[in-house]
Amino acid sequence: MFDADRWQEIYHVLAKNKLRTALTAFGVFWGMFMLVVLMGSGNGLRTGVLGGFSSFATNSFFMWGQTTSMPYKGFQRGRYVAFTNDDTEALRRELRGAEVVAPRCQLGGYRGTNYVTRGKFSGSTFSITGDVPEVMAITPKKIVQGRWLNSKDIEDKRKVAVIGTRVRDVLFEAHEDPIGDYININGIYFMVIGIHDLEFTSEHNDGELESILTPLSTFQQAFNWGERVGWYSIMGKPNVMIEDLEQEARQIIMKRHNVHPEDPRAIGGWNASEEFEKITGLFTGIDMLVWIVGIFTLLAGVIGVSNIMLVVVKERTKEIGIRKAIGATPYSIVSQIILEAIILTGIAGYLGLSAGVLVLEGVNSAMGEGAPMFRNPEIDLNAALFCLVVIVIGGGLAGVIPAQKAAGVDPIVALRSE
Repeated sequence: MFDADRWQEIYHVLAKNKLRTALTAFGVFWGMFMLVVLMGSGNGLRTGVLGGFSSFATNSFFMWGQTTSMPYKGFQRGRYVAFTNDDTEALRRELRGAEVVAPRCQLGGYRGTNYVTRGKFSGSTFSITGDVPEVMAITPKKIVQGRWLNSKDIEDKRKVAVIGTRVRDVLFEAHEDPIGDYININGIYFMVIGIHDLEFTSEHNDGELESILTPLSTFQQAFNWGERVGWYSIMGKPNVMIEDLEQEARQIIMKRHNVHPEDPRAIGGWNASEEFEKITGLFTGIDMLVWIVGIFTLLAGVIGVSNIMLVVVKERTKEIGIRKAIGATPYSIVSQIILEAIILTGIAGYLGLSAGVLVLEGVNSAMGEGAPMFRNPEIDLNAALFCLVVIVIGGGLAGVIPAQKAAGVDPIVALRSE
């Protein structure tokens, strides 16, 4: 293996016809390059898309009231199903598979924006929500200053608020400390107790930086919501099927509000677990497709190497005959041919791998944070090592048939060949 003469011979064989060697190696190079780029691109797309799920727990679902579409127990269709605090207690009591039941309200409705002031500063794109402390488990936030809501805020109906970093930037000057200061929401003053940033960033949760979160009980009293609840964010316990939990929660609400059990429109919802599984399944299929395309592209390159090695063996028939005549064993001839094939494919494969990684790094640097749906296109180290192993094995297999042909050369016939 470490015989200097053997390596010198390999060099001379590959360098004898540089163009043929380069074109043969390019097939393997291109196959490896495409495999790496496809795998990296798939990972970048996966990271970007699944990043949208990082802003909330994937074992959760969201549920809100809508209008009924079926009459039931003497009630006409078209009734609006309005959630209340009593529904919250019923869900917490009866949903044994739920880890968190978080009632939520939003001023102005879903995606509603409101006018908020502080002295001479004001903003009109802020969302105002009423929340409970437990919602942090479902939609994680990073408290960068101050504190989060607690149970005493709920019990005492304190007029306090946790604001997003963009709210801070609009309503406060850079040198000012927002903690302990007051903001005005619809004529009601709330003391700022905390500032939150995003725990995970994606294109779906970027607007949360403009949110102002207040205790649910305070929100209901301050903005005349009474006992009403806007919607629920519910997270299941480990190993609980979220689809079953969602169906159970719907049945509890339908029973309490005299809604037909099969009414498809009375309660709206979005199941994060179900959507996450769909996306995960999609990317599993993409990974399989990438590997199939990449491996077959590599196989085409390896077949090219095998064909060229057959040509090389034919050109070296006389040389092989002389070596056998002076005592070379079939093993030495076979190992020489296989090693030449491995070296050719190995170098080409390594260059393809390196070029693919460089392209991915270049794309990543050029894009930066500008494309949230495509982030960090990179190839896993284990996958890269596996690709190299595959190419080495492929090189060895590419040399098997030419090596067998070389080993079968008759020295007498070989010496007579031109």
